[in-house]
Amino acid sequence: MSDDHTHVQEFFGARAADWDRKFPGDGPAFATAVAEFGLRPGDRVLDAGCGTGRALSALRAAVGPSGTVVGADLTPEMLAAALRAGRDAEGALLLADVARLPLRDGCLDAVFGAGLIAHLPDPAANLRELARVVRPGGRLALFHPIGRAALAARQGRELTPDDLRAEHNLGPLLAGSGWELTSYADEDDRFLALAVRAA
Repeated sequence: MSDDHTHVQEFFGARAADWDRKFPGDGPAFATAVAEFGLRPGDRVLDAGCGTGRALSALRAAVGPSGTVVGADLTPEMLAAALRAGRDAEGALLLADVARLPLRDGCLDAVFGAGLIAHLPDPAANLRELARVVRPGGRLALFHPIGRAALAARQGRELTPDDLRAEHNLGPLLAGSGWELTSYADEDDRFLALAVRAA
């Protein structure tokens, strides 16, 4: 993706109204990923690049009524679709760039990012920004409802060794951005990398 925010907004804005209809079967994969994330009641979690808010219900269920759920996205149309779906009942929706979050240092326990990393203009700096808003020992989940090979096939492209989500690339990227990779799964039906915020 381009580092031009206008391009990202145009890409997702044009697809927002049909996004949930295009991927109707992803709900269980989101729920499973959130369950594996290990959130606890009362946790404060950000869904970074939340899109139409498909993870918000699972995140709310994980943190319970005493927890805090915030969904942040750069694209107004995506947030509008989340509102139409009633997902603002599960968490606060915030029009914001995850590269410059309007949040205090260390105010969160966790960040969930579905399909996020491929759209970050400067992955190292952007992951550092996510680390900034998470307390030491807090958690990060990078998720996609299908694995790297399946996603490449869907997009009609080859899976190459320089893919940012390949474990040999992602581990060092996270380590240089304030995170430690603790778990990595890249299967046909999901991609889930879990990391812990370094002290």
